[in-house]
Amino acid sequence: MAAMGNGAAKAKYEQKVPAFYYRPTHTDCKLLREQWIRAKYERNDFEFMEKQEPYSAGYREGFLWKRGRDNGQFFSRKFVLSEREGALKYFNKQDARDPKATMKIETLNATFQPAKIGNPCGLQITYLKDNSTRNIFVYHSDAKEMVDWFNSIRAARFHYLQVAFPGASDEELVPKLTRNFMKEGFMEKTGPKHTEGFKKRWFTMDDRRLMYFKDPLDAYARGEVFIGSKENSYTVLAGLPPSTQGYHWNHGITIITPDRKFLFACETEAEQRDWIAAFQRVINRPMRPQEYAVEAHFKHKP
Repeated sequence: MAAMGNGAAKAKYEQKVPAFYYRPTHTDCKLLREQWIRAKYERNDFEFMEKQEPYSAGYREGFLWKRGRDNGQFFSRKFVLSEREGALKYFNKQDARDPKATMKIETLNATFQPAKIGNPCGLQITYLKDNSTRNIFVYHSDAKEMVDWFNSIRAARFHYLQVAFPGASDEELVPKLTRNFMKEGFMEKTGPKHTEGFKKRWFTMDDRRLMYFKDPLDAYARGEVFIGSKENSYTVLAGLPPSTQGYHWNHGITIITPDRKFLFACETEAEQRDWIAAFQRVINRPMRPQEYAVEAHFKHKP
């Protein structure tokens, strides 16, 4: 690179990077950053189109270690991604004809979660089932294999969105392929009557969906809250109503929606500040037409 100069090297090694291929930044996990460098300089993926076949063919199958829903152990499961069928499927048995789950590409998301899953190649896959979020946690011992799966999902999403939004440019579609969660962490919450004791829960903020779980690696959320915009009467406030009791953590947050108030408590002032900032970013953003449909169909489990 020193001999060629940075610009010339980039032109050579990145000349055919597919639009859907994830280009990591310094904030991404080590796995993504390392495999991006290897793809460019070791494997020359972006000089020769045939080297992109593993993640651009529109079909991929293989085995991944998947976390069991009930006992927390990881089991080898066959996964099949098919753009033609518009779905990612996995099978509990190698010779099974019917999949254990079918995840529509339309609602599919994937984000690397090495610390949460406890594996450097840990990937969290989410999809919607009956308008509720379902989590699947997987990994593979081979780093390239795992990143190829990630980019295969992005490719399938890209081609789906090109059909769904025929006039959209690549620049408009690429941010919609996969997303990292806006914020995650533990907070305490109370029920709709605000008289129940506060319980510690793991919260995940995925755009306008705030989900809470008993454990960070649960397959299903205990409940989901839709966070709309300020124009639609959604507000976030620091602190709790004066009459509130039963909390153990002292840094409260109140979210006001058109239907009710949600009360949360954070362990530290820094966590409270970060959560409020995340909520405020979403609330300050006007809702898109499709988000009104999500709000209308939203199922909240108290």
